[in-house]
Amino acid sequence: MKFYDCKTAPSPRRSRIFIAEKGLEIETVQVDLGAKAQFEAPFRSINPRCTVPALALDDGTVLCDNASIARYLEEICPEPSLLGRDPVEKALVAEWLARVEWDGFMGAAEALRNTSEFFKGAAIPGPDQYEQIPALAQRGRKRAEAFFTVMDRRLGEANYLAGDGFSAADIAGYVFVDFAAWVKLKPAPELVHLANWREAISKRPSVSA
Repeated sequence: MKFYDCKTAPSPRRSRIFIAEKGLEIETVQVDLGAKAQFEAPFRSINPRCTVPALALDDGTVLCDNASIARYLEEICPEPSLLGRDPVEKALVAEWLARVEWDGFMGAAEALRNTSEFFKGAAIPGPDQYEQIPALAQRGRKRAEAFFTVMDRRLGEANYLAGDGFSAADIAGYVFVDFAAWVKLKPAPELVHLANWREAISKRPSVSA
């Protein structure tokens, strides 16, 4: 296997943490997003979506999304389970992954990509050009900030987003909170459940992967 990464980007960080939690060692290739290497022929031939992460399997299959990478790695390395251990937990992991991605990551990404000079003409990841819409940036900030409160409420009910066990949903949530800081969004001090959860996860060796 070969893992295509960008050390500075939030999306592949989720896969790096997942891989570290599984204790796997996978050959890694850095793709310099700052230099727009994802659009150059060598990488475009691997992933026409021009995004990272990507995981190239030994049979030539290339997985180009955090969800597919996590599912494959969970199947070949079931322990420790990160996508749920029983039907209910699996469903909750899937639910909270979707909520983190849609309400959290999407909001922060809208705020960043619709304001940063670097993303002019590239407001949506991929090879096609999309112009920035400033109104989406404001809406994105509100969505991401509101999701901090949603996470705090949930973490007042359970130790982790999907229940009693650490999962891929927590990986995504942790990376989202860090990513939101890129647009100067931080959880309010009164969100103590979120703060305690974040502190506990920050002590896991995998988050420095």
